[in-house]
Amino acid sequence: MRLLHKRTDWTDSGYGKIGNRLLKQILQSLKTGATEAAEIPCPTVQRGQLLIRSSRTLVSAGTERMLLEFGKAGWLDKARQQPDKVRMVLDKIRTDGLMPTIEAVFNKLDQPLPLGYCNVGTVMELGSGVSGFSIGDRVASNGKHAEVVSVPLNLCAKVPDGVSDDEASFTVIGAIALQGIRLAQPTLGEAVVVTGLGLIGLMTVQLLRAHGCRVLGLDFDPEKLALAQQFGADIVDLSIGQDPVAAAEAFSRGRGVDAVIVTAATKSSEPIHQAALMCRKRGRIVLVGVTGLELSREDFFKKELTFQVSASYGPGRYDPNYEEKGQDYPVGFVRWTEQRNFEAVLDMMAADRLNMNPLISHRFNLNDAEQAYALIGGAGPSLGIVLQYQTVSETPDDVLRNTIVKLADSAGSTVPGKATIAVIGSGNYATAVLIPAFKSAGAYLKTVVSSGGVSGLHAGRKFGFDETTTATGSVFVHKEVNAVVVATRHDSHAGFVLKAMEVGKHVFVEKPLCLTLDELKRIEMAHNPDGSMVMVGFNRRFAPQIQKIKSLLTGVPGAKSFVMTVNAGAIPAEHWTQNREVGGGRIIGEACHFIDLLRFLADTTIAGYSVMKMKSQTDDTVSIGLRFADGSMGAVHYLANGCKSFPKERLEVFAAGRVLQLDNFRKLTGFGWPGFGRMHLWRQDKGQNACVAAFVKAVEKGLAAPIPFKEIMEVSRVTIEMAEALHGDKA
Repeated sequence: MRLLHKRTDWTDSGYGKIGNRLLKQILQSLKTGATEAAEIPCPTVQRGQLLIRSSRTLVSAGTERMLLEFGKAGWLDKARQQPDKVRMVLDKIRTDGLMPTIEAVFNKLDQPLPLGYCNVGTVMELGSGVSGFSIGDRVASNGKHAEVVSVPLNLCAKVPDGVSDDEASFTVIGAIALQGIRLAQPTLGEAVVVTGLGLIGLMTVQLLRAHGCRVLGLDFDPEKLALAQQFGADIVDLSIGQDPVAAAEAFSRGRGVDAVIVTAATKSSEPIHQAALMCRKRGRIVLVGVTGLELSREDFFKKELTFQVSASYGPGRYDPNYEEKGQDYPVGFVRWTEQRNFEAVLDMMAADRLNMNPLISHRFNLNDAEQAYALIGGAGPSLGIVLQYQTVSETPDDVLRNTIVKLADSAGSTVPGKATIAVIGSGNYATAVLIPAFKSAGAYLKTVVSSGGVSGLHAGRKFGFDETTTATGSVFVHKEVNAVVVATRHDSHAGFVLKAMEVGKHVFVEKPLCLTLDELKRIEMAHNPDGSMVMVGFNRRFAPQIQKIKSLLTGVPGAKSFVMTVNAGAIPAEHWTQNREVGGGRIIGEACHFIDLLRFLADTTIAGYSVMKMKSQTDDTVSIGLRFADGSMGAVHYLANGCKSFPKERLEVFAAGRVLQLDNFRKLTGFGWPGFGRMHLWRQDKGQNACVAAFVKAVEKGLAAPIPFKEIMEVSRVTIEMAEALHGDKA
């Protein structure tokens, strides 16, 4: 038997039901390509999301086969498939060194990938702010291959009563086909070619026929061609050498076809070249699949052809405001969004204008999913592969709501006096840096928390945690946990810090401490000097070369000058770190590191500051001036407009006729320092391990906080005030 925890909130006070059934989700290793049906804790339903119990999911043979092939490829083949990533790796090697780069790449490839995006199920729970759905509704969504999924409301659509779960599992694939058709803008009676007759291609054929178009389908597979013919298309069998251009010429009555929709998956650019040859003057070409894109100007110039690449399900795709925050586009301005495309496809199914049953080639139970992936990864024929899930009568909902997965038999294993930690958040930084640092420092790894369950499971397995959970509140009432590590998005930091202080647990929060002056005031008022410790991950001050600089500056008379240049690099405006409500912006979210660093080296309070920004969309190219109480001054040039091959961080210290220069926490050089010339490291060390080790030691030995609380408050206040001044929130 396993000890399991039921779904909980802040007030839950212990472990719940005993059971031996955990929900399963299909995961794939990008390192090896292997798939598994892993046991994960039940995901939590966030604001604007639906918690859905799956009944069917559809395996996307095209997309998921590509992922399998990438995972099974060797390192050289992986690199060949991603030349842009290779360039990023080479830049990182030049600035950070070989070993940190290799570790970062391996950490990325080591993370499991949840598979699937075609889900049908029943709503179990509604997140706050959700309207238009009710518990018990059947819905189609882009949820993963998992028994329970949590999906944003704009990526869900109700399934009409006349549509079966099998049919509804094709909704997302149908929306991809429909979006390609909307971009092609066909009219009644036009001649359209569909190149590639996989699932998307065959649904494209049916939707075009329903639109009143004449359709010509091209493929190498006789069985898929037969299906296209069944759906009303004329066909060209490429496997026997039929000429697609000549066939299109005859099909269009010598005029050239009006449009070509390419749904094939190939590295060749030939489908696009052929499409151009087939089209009439001012014809349209839409790429829905994946092909080479070596376009010939001659092909397009004479006919004035238009070419467009379709972005998946429709407007809203890849827009976090639409997909994650639930901000719909006004129907009067954007008639067909992702969600409305889902609804249109389901309506076509309900009206018998789309026939999905001939497209189902195989059915597997979830437990046999590995057979499904062996099928799509092999040479055998397949088309629509449907995964079937257990019904409520077979496995009640409550059984699937278990939110803790025990990873080790830890009865009595917690050592008194040890720093016993729970880590909230298991993203890239947590798994690449923070958790390894806590493990190296000797902390007892009790619990790791993630909202979706997958990343927490990975971190728990990899680093040896006792358990992983999606019930965040449980860690604050866990009797064995005496320290909470917060590694989540920035807008959640203040709440977790306050909760840890309230229940008397030490807290290590990855920067920033909070996002607003109001949150800062609440933390200051809640802090008890004799109570739990509050630590922010200002690791730069713990770096060995910074410690050396601090020792060299000790006893040096007079004011000092500090110049910190941060070649931060550009981050898109839509990235969550740039969102003031979620990430706080890059000044609060990252520049706080360097303000703390100069405050540490100056070893006196910040008496004043100034900030000047370069005009840009994101306000993340700024110069910060600091004035210290002893007359020293500091400058932080935080720049997003530089080159990646230049060192990311450079510190220069001018004092008493001497200079210290630190490049990227690898090379420290002294100019005019008696007895000191240089301190170079084989690998970059920004002090993360030493920072964590100091916190763990303070917890276990009852020592003072490694960073005085008043300094954390001072740096946080100055940083927030500067960010507000940049945005005009404060005069």
